[in-house]
Amino acid sequence: MNVALGADHGGFELKQYLSTLLKKNHYEIIDEGNFTFDPQDDYPDFAKKVAETVAAGKAERGIIICGSGVGACITANKIKGIRACLCHDTYSAHQGVEHDAMNILCLGARIIGTELAKELVFSFLNAKFINEERFVRRLEKINSIDKQ
Repeated sequence: MNVALGADHGGFELKQYLSTLLKKNHYEIIDEGNFTFDPQDDYPDFAKKVAETVAAGKAERGIIICGSGVGACITANKIKGIRACLCHDTYSAHQGVEHDAMNILCLGARIIGTELAKELVFSFLNAKFINEERFVRRLEKINSIDKQ
């Protein structure tokens, strides 16, 4: 699976950890930056890159990390076709994919530690959309909003 990964200075260290972990577990990483720690960088730059990569189909899923995860989530959801969610519990990380076809996981590096981040990422990446009528119907309604 191709995974786009991006973070600002608030999530830089956690992004480095997750990138190494995912590569060890045979995921293909598309690193959308930042590539060096820069305390002056801005989360929208990296959230936009990850969201555009996922929306274009170059990555199946994306992970964006900033200090709280909130700004990254807001930014990513501005891109058509993106369903980004801030998750700090494993249930939401997999249920968001299963029921809502979430395609980007947003994390707050100042909120969670590396072990919880690891659990969240694998819950998210291992989940699959449940192709039941009620979930498909709801997804179609979400997609129709993108067209407005």
